[in-house]
Amino acid sequence: MTSPDDAGGQDLLAHVLLPVANEDDALATARALEPYETGRVTALHVVEKGGGVPDKTPVEQSEALAAESYAAVRTVFPDADEHTAYARDVAEAIFDAAVETDASAIAYRSRGGNRLVKLLSGDISTELVTDAPVPVVALPRAEADE
Repeated sequence: MTSPDDAGGQDLLAHVLLPVANEDDALATARALEPYETGRVTALHVVEKGGGVPDKTPVEQSEALAAESYAAVRTVFPDADEHTAYARDVAEAIFDAAVETDASAIAYRSRGGNRLVKLLSGDISTELVTDAPVPVVALPRAEADE
């Protein structure tokens, strides 16, 4: 996974952008990344904005959720950076953050869910692996998560 030929001659996991949704997801995602040799890790939390309608959660609550998520990532990667994005389109916010932070890859852990939920809510995983500006690493899910 860390061949110098990957990602335009740089180490694929030199700077990993790690999107996280909440504290539990952040811890599980960080633990899934932990076995791999990484350089810098930047945890990303996207605060979903309503785009002309009320936000899903108050900004203060979303920012507290982001702080809890970053703290969970830091239990595994103590030097992890943090990046909070405010956007209506989560996948686009992840792509923008990858460019802004100069990430070498996006590493994510599928949150599961059945096909109907994915169809109705939109599957961010599909967007990540088809439209990302940098390589995307799908981390394995622990058997207990399934």
